[in-house]
Amino acid sequence: MGDLFDGYGSTLAPRKTSTGVPAYDEMFGDPPHPGEHAESRMAYRELYQALAQMTQDELRGRTESLASSYLAQGVTFDFAGEERPFPLDAVPRIIDYDEWSRVESGVKQRVRALEAFLDDAYGSQHCVRDGVLPAQLIASSQYFYRQAAGIHSANGVRIQVAGIDLIRDEHGEMRVLEDNVRVPSGVSYVISNRRVMAQTLPELFLSMRVRPVGDYPNKLLAALRASAPGGIEDPNVVVLTPGVYNSAYFEHTLLARLMGVELVEGRDLLCVGGKVFMRTTRGPQRVDVIYRRVDDDFLDPLQFRADSMLGAPGIMLAARLGNVTIANAVGNGVADDKLLYTYVPDLIRYYLAEEPILRNVDTWRLEDPGALEEVLDRLDELVVKPVDGSGGKGLVVGPDASPSELEALRRRLLADPRGWIAQPVVMLSTIPTLVEDGMRPRHADLRPFAVNDGDDVWVLPGGLTRVALPEGQLVVNSSQGGGSKDTWIVGGSAPAHVEYGQGNGLAGLVADQAATITAAIPIIYDGQPEVTHSPQDPTAGGTEQQQQQQQAEPAEHEHGPQQEQQQQARDLTRGVDGC
Repeated sequence: MGDLFDGYGSTLAPRKTSTGVPAYDEMFGDPPHPGEHAESRMAYRELYQALAQMTQDELRGRTESLASSYLAQGVTFDFAGEERPFPLDAVPRIIDYDEWSRVESGVKQRVRALEAFLDDAYGSQHCVRDGVLPAQLIASSQYFYRQAAGIHSANGVRIQVAGIDLIRDEHGEMRVLEDNVRVPSGVSYVISNRRVMAQTLPELFLSMRVRPVGDYPNKLLAALRASAPGGIEDPNVVVLTPGVYNSAYFEHTLLARLMGVELVEGRDLLCVGGKVFMRTTRGPQRVDVIYRRVDDDFLDPLQFRADSMLGAPGIMLAARLGNVTIANAVGNGVADDKLLYTYVPDLIRYYLAEEPILRNVDTWRLEDPGALEEVLDRLDELVVKPVDGSGGKGLVVGPDASPSELEALRRRLLADPRGWIAQPVVMLSTIPTLVEDGMRPRHADLRPFAVNDGDDVWVLPGGLTRVALPEGQLVVNSSQGGGSKDTWIVGGSAPAHVEYGQGNGLAGLVADQAATITAAIPIIYDGQPEVTHSPQDPTAGGTEQQQQQQQAEPAEHEHGPQQEQQQQARDLTRGVDGC
């Protein structure tokens, strides 16, 4: 295979399923005979040929350039108090367009079914009346908010943005692992990854005709504007962030800049007469759509947490009156519930009269006494997850757990079976990844992002590939030592591209692939209002403010890097181009 791939797979004792099936490697097929070299799969052939001509030192040099670029941009995570560049591997993931078109169709189908379910869940609940869901499932979900009932956007969309997590199983089949339609995050790393990779391997982008991801900001902005209250010709859209201490703040900033809209905190908004306004130097300015990156509990202290310092009192009333759209809609988290996940195939059949395109991972519902008994007998073989967990929080991999951990888990399951599901250990597919001892197989998953404008569901070509860097690790979260890869959709019967770069060389290629940054106009106050919880001005309430900011977006972002470079984040909001 050449120097770069020497020993590929030899140092990894492949994890296998309980039936003895190893993980599916995405670049290489099985060798024809034991001890012989495996052939690269067709989608990876051109990439493999290019990489095989490089030495490890050459590829490491490119990888170090990626790390330096990310460190300069502030794309970092906090490791034991030290800022480190978020690991981006220089070997991209390749998905053939013909396979991707099926994934794309499956993601669209899933989003449409979840959209119909949420409308039903906060309406007449026909799915319960018709016996598709048990009556208690919706009401018992931690993320079902009765305050959200009866609130509709003008175009009826509740899921403007979705992140559907997929894995490729040991047989090579893409399956859905979980749904994220509350506050899905991670798309900024897709865009950032593409920007630096287009500069790192430009020749391959041209020859392989990689599908660009730069349309995402325009698609998102169009979907947000389409959901604005009726009768408004030029809706004013803002991005609501918890603040600089939130670990996804980099994403909030980048998306606001790419869309050319304001990035605001709760203190920048005020609600008067059932409408939402933004403080500006020219006086209050009406806000029509709030793309909120603040969790439900912190949005409105009059409706949810009374101690919230991150939202604005009256936002929910304005939404109920139809004077502002909150995207994604409040209460969407009931569709993220992992117990509800087990019913999504039934919901697809019920609402769409279609068979699911993408299958779920096999799952035990522990509220079923028979399933609970079986799972308790097999705890050391299974993966057990809390139904309200995200970012890997609370997940227990049975084969990797100690006897004491399994016993503690057993007690939790018996105390609250509704709060847990169990799944077999799925061997996430492996992709070649450059680590300390060379090119080695590492497990990965994929989060495609979908944008819904009410007329169509558009899926970003590719998505965020998260890779577990430690040997044999199946959890891809950055908090567990994970990194990411750029995801390339190539070949097949893909529609023809426009000409890359329009003659503008590398800069044109980067712009085509990953969008051009548009600086939003920052809010500058004539006289700073008296604020008791500004993150820039620590006060008696500063610690609590910081803690709320860290809590106020669901932990899904733990799949991606934590953006803790607070000074750079402040610079970005002041108009300094750090992206």
